Amino acid sequence: MEVGTRSTSKNNVVIRVSNLRKRFGQVMAVDGLSFEVRRGEIFGFLGPNGAGKTTTINMICGLGVPTAGEISILGDANVDPGEAKYRIGICPQENIYWPRLSAQEQLTFMGEMYGMERRSAQRRARELLEWLGLAENANVLAKKLSGGMKRRLNLCFALMHDPEVLILDEPEAGLDPQSRVMVRDTVKSLAKSLSDHEKRQKTVVLTTHNMDEADRLADRVAIIDHGKLLQLDTPERLKKSIGDGDVVEITLDLDTSSSDGLSSLVAELSNICPQITLAGRAIIARSKNVLDRVPDITDCIKNAGFRIEGITLRENTLEDVFIQLTGRKLRP
Repeated sequence: MEVGTRSTSKNNVVIRVSNLRKRFGQVMAVDGLSFEVRRGEIFGFLGPNGAGKTTTINMICGLGVPTAGEISILGDANVDPGEAKYRIGICPQENIYWPRLSAQEQLTFMGEMYGMERRSAQRRARELLEWLGLAENANVLAKKLSGGMKRRLNLCFALMHDPEVLILDEPEAGLDPQSRVMVRDTVKSLAKSLSDHEKRQKTVVLTTHNMDEADRLADRVAIIDHGKLLQLDTPERLKKSIGDGDVVEITLDLDTSSSDGLSSLVAELSNICPQITLAGRAIIARSKNVLDRVPDITDCIKNAGFRIEGITLRENTLEDVFIQLTGRKLRP
């Protein structure tokens, strides 16, 4: 359940999923799922393979029919698939393109399929290609574009009809570092403010296996497994409340201090922080409130006659949270 949920007006809710269920034969792929996506936010949707993410997204997009429950998009319950396509832009995990059409040609064609006049579609295509760094390749056949360029072209597809809701399935998959930064900045700008290229602010639903990507981009994160919602909250709150906690690593200067007494030191430190381990010259302490315990830990080390060479901190990560909730076992 979400911690510290604020009251949310109907006007601020773009997607509402209520007690959603989807059964395939004897398998319940989605089992009583409920959540809301707010206007203008980047909503991270995370889960292991087979958790029900894709099935849920397909039903939101009108590509699947729920067994039970309700989906409301922009205030309309159970939106007709024909209407949903005008309100939602989708960037699928696998790149889709026409190999023998140039980037400009296929974007123009895509715009015409959405009912745009040809000149308007051509203008919109040029704007998007410029914005996503593809202007110099506008007339290049799609099959000759690099993998990163094809990924950005698919993002252009999703934006072509200026949708209110944008669903991105693994948007950074297969991208080089520079392209990842560009896509990440683009997604942020879509949700946070109106740009010169967009008529309206977007609400973004992001599915990803990249915990760093979700942590950097998402305002809130829903973690699901076996078709059920496990947790829904901001990345920061999740990291503070779930998992083993932050890690402080204190390196000792054993060149000037004897290594004798390290075992006794670890035993004393365990009274301050239960999760204390020794790795070579490093004392490693881990807990949810480990920073509050650092002064007591360092005082104990100094009183034991050891000098401190350095202190480093590793914060609890969203990946730590994910593993804690869903387990370490690999999924097929």
